[in-house]
Amino acid sequence: MSRFWSEVTNALSPYVPGEQPQIENIIKLNTNENPYGPAPGVLKAITEQTTGDLRKYPDPNAAALKQTIGGYYGISPSQVFVGNGSDEVLAHLFVAFFKGKRPILFPDITYSFFPVYCRLFEIESRQIPVNDRFEIELDEYAQENGGIIFANPNAPTGIFKPVDAIESLLKTNTDSVVVIDEAYVDFGGQSCIPLVNKYPNLLVVQTLSKSRSLAGLRVGFACGNAELIEGLNRVKNSFNSYPMDRLAIAGAIASFFDDKYLKETTEQIIYNREFLTKGLKKIGFTVLPSKANFVFACHRQDAADIMQQLRERAIIVRHFDAPRIEQFLRITVGTYREIKLLLAALEEIVGA
Repeated sequence: MSRFWSEVTNALSPYVPGEQPQIENIIKLNTNENPYGPAPGVLKAITEQTTGDLRKYPDPNAAALKQTIGGYYGISPSQVFVGNGSDEVLAHLFVAFFKGKRPILFPDITYSFFPVYCRLFEIESRQIPVNDRFEIELDEYAQENGGIIFANPNAPTGIFKPVDAIESLLKTNTDSVVVIDEAYVDFGGQSCIPLVNKYPNLLVVQTLSKSRSLAGLRVGFACGNAELIEGLNRVKNSFNSYPMDRLAIAGAIASFFDDKYLKETTEQIIYNREFLTKGLKKIGFTVLPSKANFVFACHRQDAADIMQQLRERAIIVRHFDAPRIEQFLRITVGTYREIKLLLAALEEIVGA
């Protein structure tokens, strides 16, 4: 604490990002990064932008990127918002839509930035418990609210909620904004973006960090009714008019022109995920059904102890010391080779 901090700053419990250890030759399975890298055309597009034009500001509207995303999903560019990673997009929408008089709703087990933003922006919230199977119960959201937000597939569980179930919620919840964070949807889920023309209060957020392997560029976007997008633009232009640099815009655009590469790499990750799930179950882990590029698993042996023993073997996974999930580990789906080494280490640890 500091006497120079504001009351809000003193009260904050900041979001804790996944560790980025500066150690060589580790198996890094803690931050849900894609093990296969971006499409070749992305690297070419970025290289072509490394010219003297970097002295100039980028397009503050990132119009070419919005045009590309809109064309890809069959919506108007006016229905697309882009930002410096989906975390920034989420921050802007909390300010744009959730600072009302009624509490917003989100699951008690979810992306941990949601409660952080509520504290930062002084937004009242109500957490709705997931059920005993860690599934989001959308019927529980049929109550007065100032907005609804959840990740689908959910984080850190990886559990996916069918689109028709979400549409049922949208049919009844018409007076507040519903936000679906689809960071992991390309790994076996189905996007809600096709619903944005039907439901003016729906906002769908995605990132290029996961399936498109661009975590290092920081590109996120939201799709929704043009009125919602204009609200986001008002907040963005009151905060940072130039969130997208020239290299990020170029690389992001190129990533939407290689569906073959996207399909091949996501299918490989899905295959690796099933291999990992079967291997974990074989050595006594309980694994939640995942449609993400990670699995959420627990064992009768203490999770923190397993994580530490893995670390001693140069394998990094994620552990959340939080209620209801303190005995779970979140394990990123790596390459086939990395998974084999992980399973061998785990067999040694839990067998002992």
